Amino acid sequence: MRILIVEDDAILSDGLAHALRSRGYAVDCMANGIDADWALATEQYDLVVLDIELPLIDGFEVLRRLRKRKATVAVLVLTARDSVHDRIHGLDIGADDYLTKPFEVGELEARIRALVRRASGMADNEIAIGRLVLDLKGRRALVDGACVELSARELAVLEILASRAGRVVAKDALMHSLYQWDEDVSPNAIEIYVHRLRKKLGESGINIRTIRGLGYLLERPSAAGC
Repeated sequence: MRILIVEDDAILSDGLAHALRSRGYAVDCMANGIDADWALATEQYDLVVLDIELPLIDGFEVLRRLRKRKATVAVLVLTARDSVHDRIHGLDIGADDYLTKPFEVGELEARIRALVRRASGMADNEIAIGRLVLDLKGRRALVDGACVELSARELAVLEILASRAGRVVAKDALMHSLYQWDEDVSPNAIEIYVHRLRKKLGESGINIRTIRGLGYLLERPSAAGC
């Protein structure tokens, strides 16, 4: 999953980015409203963590412009403002959640998971497909209750494919979700991760098909072999 953090406090921004990257998320950071507006207009994100008190233009204006473009990306407003009026205004113009400073990183991660679940139509923190269970909170994959050793990127690819099981996921969409824009990405990187997943999940009954020219499809057990 690819996240944009918009925060002008460099120490807080770096700390959040480090914490989220350690959990396998791809994270970009912006320190002012103009740069954030440009990034949101030109790049694809799964979630935005947006401060309100920003240089150049404030977070409310960034959010207003984002929704004016009909973008549906989830937005978590993160701010020191705690007045009821500000919370109501942020939610009314398109925020999906609101978290006031100071906060615990664990609560931020929980709210991110909740927003991702909501966007994916999931009711809880698990995705179960046949013998495979993805524990989104614990950041692990289990087959028949046994943990499968996966790297952070392998797990991220599996989560994306599993959350869209039965649907083709384009390679470009996977790359957008997994990489920050300052990373040097090999065109074959996604193929390597999918290859490793197939090997590690080989005995699980999970089938990841390559749909030539389109992307990848994680088949639901009932569809396997069709």
